[in-house]
Amino acid sequence: MSGPRFPEGWSIELLDRSHPRQKFKSGNGDVDQWLKKSALQSLKKHLTTTKVLLDDACNIAGYYSLAFSQIDFSDLPADLAKKLPRRQLPVSVLAWLGVDQSFQGRGIGQRLLATSLVDCYEASQTFAFIAVILDCVDTQAKRFYQQFDFAELPGYPMRLYLPFKSLETLAIGG
Repeated sequence: MSGPRFPEGWSIELLDRSHPRQKFKSGNGDVDQWLKKSALQSLKKHLTTTKVLLDDACNIAGYYSLAFSQIDFSDLPADLAKKLPRRQLPVSVLAWLGVDQSFQGRGIGQRLLATSLVDCYEASQTFAFIAVILDCVDTQAKRFYQQFDFAELPGYPMRLYLPFKSLETLAIGG
């Protein structure tokens, strides 16, 4: 299985010290600060995995960070929780996703999201989880993710989830 295509000469790489993080500007200070100040440390501590999309000149066009966590069954919508054990349940977390302003408006965010979901699906073959969750940085981000079948968690208007069955459908087209 492979993710979406990017322009010729572009690549997705695991973040490392050589990537020009300080030049990245998405227009959202939190998204920028995560990449510039925290992503590499979090990667070294095995808390998150951050991948960067590099253009053909090795500029960071965008990035995403993934992690695993747990969610209490009681925080899930009733239709998702009804057949699950009443305990903490494993989830994949799309912790961060950002696109540099100079690359916005070209579908890069959609392709990065698709790539991150393929990564989640591939990880599910080794580490099981029930959904992908994320916390939206603002209402614009919320609208973006809702286009791709992410739904609100009851009682948490800025926390969205994508059930595993939906992830599987998106990732393998089945």
